[in-house]
Amino acid sequence: MSTVETQETAATEPMREEPETLLESLASISGVLIVALFVMTFVFQNFEIPSASMEKTLLIGDHVLVDRISLAPQTKWFPLTHYRDVHRGDVIVFLKPNPETPDLFLVKRAIGLPGDRIHLRAGVVYLNGVAQNEPYAGMPIYDSNPQHAYNPYRDDFPAVAPEPNDGLTASWSLDLPNHIQNGDLVVPPGMVFAMGDNRTESLDGRYWGFVPRENIVGRPLFVYWSFETPADQIDKQSLGDRLSFMVHVLSHIVGQTRWNRTLHLIR
Repeated sequence: MSTVETQETAATEPMREEPETLLESLASISGVLIVALFVMTFVFQNFEIPSASMEKTLLIGDHVLVDRISLAPQTKWFPLTHYRDVHRGDVIVFLKPNPETPDLFLVKRAIGLPGDRIHLRAGVVYLNGVAQNEPYAGMPIYDSNPQHAYNPYRDDFPAVAPEPNDGLTASWSLDLPNHIQNGDLVVPPGMVFAMGDNRTESLDGRYWGFVPRENIVGRPLFVYWSFETPADQIDKQSLGDRLSFMVHVLSHIVGQTRWNRTLHLIR
């Protein structure tokens, strides 16, 4: 009888939660950090847009989430992931070829793929002989404003030979003639030709050449936060300047956040 009563008492007694030990807490936190680090390193990554080269598509101060999987080389160990190659018109993030500083990431739009023939006339892109309709592109405006002056190399690329002050890298200045056929730039195998949407302000493939396919790390998906940022903030790299801007952001985060760009899809 006593045995039965003991069993009933044990069965109806509520379970007591044992307090989590310090070691168990550290193990849980470490697990979360490892998963987050893996996701932010190999799956998604956040970038801030520092310049106006992609306006109107991307603004200075946009913070974007970049998909690092779909344009990566396909792997067999995780077949459920969707992989694809770069398409014309994709906005891509890549390591700048032959950068002045190591690990310099750029964001531009893929204009030409291997075998494509490209030239510009008055800023209009001709792809394989066909003028492209690019409503997102900021085109040259020729008027009395000196800042809107015609730039032969920039606007009629590559028909006009560059001048020493046109801003080309030394390596591209030497390599460019090797890829011109009948007035067109021909994209070689394994390369992508990329340009910024703000065509008059973008130092893009016209000035440093092709993007090797292996340099492309992903494509931005959407803007998760956008803050009004001065155009010259990219040049302020001292510790004092950075701390000052951090204080500015914290004190103006409500008023100077571009709320209408939150979750803005990038196309």
